[in-house]
Amino acid sequence: METTSDSIIANGRREEVALPCTLEAFLVSRGLPPKSVVVEHNGEAVVPSEFGARTLQANDRIEIVRIVAGG
Repeated sequence: METTSDSIIANGRREEVALPCTLEAFLVSRGLPPKSVVVEHNGEAVVPSEFGARTLQANDRIEIVRIVAGG
């Protein structure tokens, strides 16, 4: 499978990413443990069990929110 460098929009900012890339691989490459975030991909909420199967494409939009515990 050929890898190309392209970009996606993450939290409103354009980010370079080597495609193809799973959502899980993108999160890990940014230092975000998959179990510590909530993600929306192109307007659709993604459950953590799907992060490894969800493939990012050029110009996709993702929103990432960190889960913070405490009170």
